[in-house]
Amino acid sequence: MSWPGITAWVLDLPLTTRAAVAVLAVLVVSGLIVLLARRKRSWFVRGVPAAVIAAIVVTAGAALLVEKVWKPFPDRLPWVVYGWVGVAVLAVALLIGRWFARRRDRARPLAASGLVAAMLVVVIAAAGRIDAVYGAYPTVRAVLGITDYRTVSLDDPSVASSRTLSVAEWSPPGNLPTTGAVTSVTIPGAVSGFRAREARVYLPPAYFSDPRPELPVLILLPGQPGGPEDWLVGGRLTQTMDSYAAEHRGLAPVVVVADGTGGQLDNPLCVDSRLGNAATYLAVDVPAWVRDHLQVDDDPKAWAVGGLSYGGTCALQLATTRPDVYPTFLDFSGQAEPTLGNRDETIRDVFGGDAEAFARNNPADLLRRNRYPDSAGAFVVGTDDAEYRAGVESLAAAARDAGMDVHLTELPGTHNYALWAAALEKELSWLAQRLGLGN
Repeated sequence: MSWPGITAWVLDLPLTTRAAVAVLAVLVVSGLIVLLARRKRSWFVRGVPAAVIAAIVVTAGAALLVEKVWKPFPDRLPWVVYGWVGVAVLAVALLIGRWFARRRDRARPLAASGLVAAMLVVVIAAAGRIDAVYGAYPTVRAVLGITDYRTVSLDDPSVASSRTLSVAEWSPPGNLPTTGAVTSVTIPGAVSGFRAREARVYLPPAYFSDPRPELPVLILLPGQPGGPEDWLVGGRLTQTMDSYAAEHRGLAPVVVVADGTGGQLDNPLCVDSRLGNAATYLAVDVPAWVRDHLQVDDDPKAWAVGGLSYGGTCALQLATTRPDVYPTFLDFSGQAEPTLGNRDETIRDVFGGDAEAFARNNPADLLRRNRYPDSAGAFVVGTDDAEYRAGVESLAAAARDAGMDVHLTELPGTHNYALWAAALEKELSWLAQRLGLGN
């Protein structure tokens, strides 16, 4: 195998498979053995217990800070995450203990380098085990931030305005690209005043033809914490869309991965409030920008909104508050209701104590009050997602009772990117047909 081939093989090594997770566990154990290895009994009587106690105290303090004080996430982090954080802290504590307990460990360059390397192995492997919980970085390439998809600028001549035809009238030319391309754009909050991060736009192969077909649009939303890039990395957006396009004459929806939060840890609950006018941004500013800057199908029947976790919650909120804009939606592992952690806190901090204002933005309440005969959607949740599964199932039933044409798919897995990538692949054929691309 050539060096380029070896490099590509290394970059594409999976990090979330059972084999990879097992390797990471072996690395953790190996690194800890190196850090623990000493002949003196005093090290195991005083040094190791002190390091363990320090790791427990630091990890417990961090958990208390995150869950009770800072509260950057609407849901608590899994205990397994704190467990691996504790392992990483233990490695650092053992290294510090070795350096204080034995001067030779830091005086001899080879010994010092070995101990530091062992600590780094444990910390990196523990981080890998945490990533395996979420699957946000499925390969070495993803960890290093190396993209594996084609990119293009909106200023590129291939993206410039051209003649358009309906999908039914269009035929693929002989020089059609084999893959789509991604561009990064800033979509301003012209009406909402919302400050969003750069969006990512996937343009399918058919978009690069002249004339080009009037393609449907999918507005896709990431989770919280998270950002638009997550759908391209852990969510495997380009691979899924390119695969579909390859089997359908280059046709696929134009996908706009929009920022609905404004920051990695921000949580505006997909409503208009003191936290930002996220709802107006996604329902007014983003569609207006797309229609002004891209050549797509203008008919709302050809538009959908979807998302994962928080993004799935937001997608259903938009589908129930603005069905005229988004009559089609994808809710992948969404929450039972928009939340900052609990309903009382959410109503107090976001809606100024107005429970009725909360109800006007809560899909469960809206589905009980209204009928949506022209709306359709797909709910997807993991069979092992104990925290979200019941809520998704309840909302799917409520949507069906409200007149929506919905279906619920339960896939093997839990609340992570492997599940959401599979969900998009599973639902894309249904979505494309719903949006007018046919079978």
